[in-house]
Amino acid sequence: MTLLPPRLYVDVHILQTVPPANLNRDDQGNPKEAYYGGTRRSRVSSQAWKRATRMHFTEHMPADDLATRTRRVASALTSVLKVRTGLAEEPASRLADALLAPLKISAGRKKGDTAYLLFYGRRQLDNVAGLVSDRAAELAALDDKELQAEVEKLAVEAQFSSGHPLDVALFGRMVADIATLRVDAAVQVAHALSTHAVSLEFDYFTAVDDLAEEERETGAGMIGTIGFNSATLYRYATVSLPQLRENLGDDTAAIEGIRKFVTSFARSVPSGYRNSFAHQTLPSLVSVVVRPDQPVNLVTAYEDPVAPSAGIAAESARRLAAEHRTAVDGWGDSPAFTAVCHAFRDETAQALEEAFGPAGTFPELLNGLDEHLSSAIAEAGR
Repeated sequence: MTLLPPRLYVDVHILQTVPPANLNRDDQGNPKEAYYGGTRRSRVSSQAWKRATRMHFTEHMPADDLATRTRRVASALTSVLKVRTGLAEEPASRLADALLAPLKISAGRKKGDTAYLLFYGRRQLDNVAGLVSDRAAELAALDDKELQAEVEKLAVEAQFSSGHPLDVALFGRMVADIATLRVDAAVQVAHALSTHAVSLEFDYFTAVDDLAEEERETGAGMIGTIGFNSATLYRYATVSLPQLRENLGDDTAAIEGIRKFVTSFARSVPSGYRNSFAHQTLPSLVSVVVRPDQPVNLVTAYEDPVAPSAGIAAESARRLAAEHRTAVDGWGDSPAFTAVCHAFRDETAQALEEAFGPAGTFPELLNGLDEHLSSAIAEAGR
């Protein structure tokens, strides 16, 4: 594996207009908001969009290459052991508990649960089961002390310390009890913010009782309200190529991982009230910027909110182009690579080309990014 400079970041900038929706609700059930630049903005939390990105992975990657986040690790391992060894529920559960004991993860309130969610690769759990699959019945017949002694000879912890699936390598894993199980995230995702001021609105709805209607009874069977807003969102994420490559242990896997992340981050949408609003739009702009210095979030372009009369999406795109050029010209930090895919024309398209280069299709953006990162790795290896 070649050595890269300690800093090489892929910044992803996205503008996406969402119709009336409630993508990510607060404790009152209303869309999350934030004050920025002195005005109320629509906000979608980074956790919500990371979750949506991970769920997009599941639709386009083999199940064994994915990760699971759960408190029920022992239960999951029990199921794997039952399939691989033919053990009954009780001995498989006992063996699973013994295998996980060396990790010393704090127990949860419910028997068999951990105190917090553990993010692990499905192959990693299968590898743990593989440590004992050929002698599971023998181990299950031992008493607790003998079983513990045998399990301590196995490299259980090592199975969770390498071979990370892409989603663990990207988003990291925090295990407070054991430092060796921690995985530093290669991705940072910002909270999405509207480029303009928003107002919270409410949809008043009624549901009709079909049988009551047949009997000519008046009145609704149910009434309620759903909070919503509509917004043009600025979305930002950054990926550290050196960190991702360290987590995955392979150059090609890291480049492919960035391609998959950019694809899923751009195409995913949080699913809150999806059936009520059908809010699944595509971005009007996606730009990638490879920087050898530091990540740069361009949200400062919208501290002064875009006016509703300006044509919000187009003005947001022009602001983004201007902010990028200001960051490059003012600080003197020229990006190593830029690419953009957008749906704008005329002066907006010209401003974007001056800032990010000629527009292309989304597949062309991804292919150009792949080529640049491959060249950067090859250059570092010379």
